[in-house]
Amino acid sequence: MLDAVKSDADDLYSEIVAFRRTLHRRPELSGEEHETARRVAERLTALGLDVRTGVHDTGVVGTLHGGRPGPTLLLRADMDALPIQEETGLDCASEHEGVMHACGHDLHTSSLLGTAMILARHRDEVHGQVRFCFQPHEERIPGGAKFMIDEGVLDETGDTPAPEAAFGQHVKPSLPPGTLGIRAGGFMASADEVFVTVEGEGGHAANPHEAVDPTYVASEIVGGLQSLISRRCPPGVPSVLTIGRLVADGATNVIPETARLEGTFRAMDEEWRFRAHALFRQLVHRTAEAHGATAEVEVREGYPALHNHETPTTLVQEAAREYVGPERTVEADRWFAGEDFAYFLRECPGTFYQLGVGSEHGLHTSRFNPDEEALRTGTGFMAYLAWRYGREHAQD
Repeated sequence: MLDAVKSDADDLYSEIVAFRRTLHRRPELSGEEHETARRVAERLTALGLDVRTGVHDTGVVGTLHGGRPGPTLLLRADMDALPIQEETGLDCASEHEGVMHACGHDLHTSSLLGTAMILARHRDEVHGQVRFCFQPHEERIPGGAKFMIDEGVLDETGDTPAPEAAFGQHVKPSLPPGTLGIRAGGFMASADEVFVTVEGEGGHAANPHEAVDPTYVASEIVGGLQSLISRRCPPGVPSVLTIGRLVADGATNVIPETARLEGTFRAMDEEWRFRAHALFRQLVHRTAEAHGATAEVEVREGYPALHNHETPTTLVQEAAREYVGPERTVEADRWFAGEDFAYFLRECPGTFYQLGVGSEHGLHTSRFNPDEEALRTGTGFMAYLAWRYGREHAQD
């Protein structure tokens, strides 16, 4: 089956590249993936899959029934683009002003479609059922994964059992094309947003003693928040707090009334994550009070930390070594990006892994330009992984 899948991936490569370029020209923002969903649904229907549309509005789910008994497996790709003006200069550059596939979701969608095409060719050899989940709304909290789960994507449907495992992949610019990055355990971080508003008393900059300077208080809060990460976080528990915006609308000779902080907090451990939220609130209020100011703090919860389960991750590593070779199978570093595939992995075992695309420019940038050669691996490896998982978990 390994050689057959590789041959199919090569055979379908030009078609998958063309599909990816079509998606890249026509990117759609979170919750607006109507054209993308239509194109995906048409292709899945033509393959003879059972297709369900309108899941969380624009989500598409296709189910392939294998010719041999076995488990149900879920494979997922996300479909939405980002509000970024593309500056790659490519022939297939975005035709939508201010919208771009800058996170590689066009590759995710194209790869998963190619996987469905390969497995459909070998339907009689597939053990069990494969549920292909094309998910909208990943780039914007609260994300589409949670809603698709609420609408039954992980449930038993008719005579099709619920998925026993879930797999997904994400492009990684720093890895060479076709390299697979895999890590068991804590892999990606929770992603929360922190907003602080400090209220002081404005005044003349020459007379700070007659005012309560919110800019100074805000700067003390920034330092204090960083000290929480270095002093209160347990050693060995990775987390990151970045204050990316501090606005105090005064002037060289004006102490303003208000200062505002905005930042992001990322953690690999859910217990520490929520303990840190409480510590943030405590520190902000006490720091402001110590300086005669008041402050409000809001922590907006984002995606949870993503944890790859040990047993399916071992299977992914073994399959990767067989498919791309040991030299192109690497241990992925912890990644502090947020990812709502974490919701799937909370509900069933599975693994989220990286697909190298060798781009000089990183994700979420206007010049992100992945090497399309990665689509051979992205398409074929997931098909082989799905077949191998079904075979190993086949019913007697």
